[in-house]
Amino acid sequence: MLSRAPWPFVWTLATAVPKFIKGRKSHPCTPLRTETGMAMASSASVSVSGRGGGFLLPAAVLLAVAVVHARGAPCVPRVFSFGDSLADTGNFPFLYGNDSREPALRTPYGETFFRRATGRFSDGRLIVDFIADTMGLPFVRPYLSGRTAEDFASGANFAVGGAMALGPDFFRGRGVPMGDRMHLDVEMKWFHDLLDLLCPADRADCTGMMNQSLFLVGEIGGNDYNIPLLSRVPFEKIRTFTPSVVAKISSTVTELIGLGAKTLVVPGNLPIGCVPNYLMIFKSDKKEDYEPETGCLRWMNEFSKYHNRLLIDELEKLRKFHRGVSIIYADYYGAAMEIYRSPEQFGIDHPLAACCGGGGPYGVSMTARCGYGEYKVCDDPQKYGSWDGFHPSEAAYKGIAIGLLRGTYTQPSISTTISSCPQLTELGSSVEYKNCGSFSPPVV
Repeated sequence: MLSRAPWPFVWTLATAVPKFIKGRKSHPCTPLRTETGMAMASSASVSVSGRGGGFLLPAAVLLAVAVVHARGAPCVPRVFSFGDSLADTGNFPFLYGNDSREPALRTPYGETFFRRATGRFSDGRLIVDFIADTMGLPFVRPYLSGRTAEDFASGANFAVGGAMALGPDFFRGRGVPMGDRMHLDVEMKWFHDLLDLLCPADRADCTGMMNQSLFLVGEIGGNDYNIPLLSRVPFEKIRTFTPSVVAKISSTVTELIGLGAKTLVVPGNLPIGCVPNYLMIFKSDKKEDYEPETGCLRWMNEFSKYHNRLLIDELEKLRKFHRGVSIIYADYYGAAMEIYRSPEQFGIDHPLAACCGGGGPYGVSMTARCGYGEYKVCDDPQKYGSWDGFHPSEAAYKGIAIGLLRGTYTQPSISTTISSCPQLTELGSSVEYKNCGSFSPPVV
């Protein structure tokens, strides 16, 4: 059993199925989700025994893979996702669900969209949710929640909150204390196990499915820096880890291509200098340590950009070796910086503050955290850029997702790469987005 990830590093989100909420206030830019395959489903709960143990899930989860979207055929038949809690749609509860110290398994987590705690380290949906929804698919099912091939008819998510790109031995060998943790090699082992389930007679039978599926490889790598940073490992030493982190992401992409993947989205790192907990922990009296336009920590954002530059260069090399494959870089940094530079365009009033936490100028403190101790919760999470001090709010995830899906922050553009997707075409031509901070991918 893996050790529980300490709370500051757990970039975790988990699974649930959206329910139609009577009386939910609509926004002129946010259509009610009554036409998706998972809307208006029963809220009855059943106990599901997954690969990692039992967890209480709504009955709608069991129905989701069998329901055809009213909007028509999906743009891609399946989505497969890897990463940490920025991408985890529910594996974390199967691994750590019995840990009473984990606040994300309790309210107020999940309150904005799901109206209950689902295991997500957020108040609602995350980027992979918006991508799957726009592609015409159900939310991507966590691998540990399924048992049969039919359970994964629309893909699978292997991401786990707290996961790293590199294994713990890498850090131990460099003098960084590290317990047993999830990492990309384990997620890839799960993926191989799934291929054996989907194509038991011959792996070659999965080639067509792999060719047509969309792969999201990340975000991953953030925890390779978060844990050493919060353990006060010298920053100069942490910087030396980056080439190895990028190399692991690259080798994972290469392995997936070898298995038949043809369309892969590889996200970069977010601007960690804008994370409320880091703004509190690394508070400085020096004005030059902050970006004047955003108030984010300059040196931390420079480090995120360093990681992203190395990743972009590596992906360019991979494209030269695999010319028949679409390797798309997802610029999470650029899309997120739009929110920090112009929060009013997204309906956000407090881009650098957490909605749920311990108070203070950034909504966080050293003595309380969201869901634990004497914490505070804001009245309207959509007005905040962060949910709990380390994880973005649904409003921020939504803004980033729109930037990616519109093609502005993907290279090459995801909207032109998946050219047969009418939802992406409509999203890319939307003239309403400019002033719609609560805009959701359209239901067509």
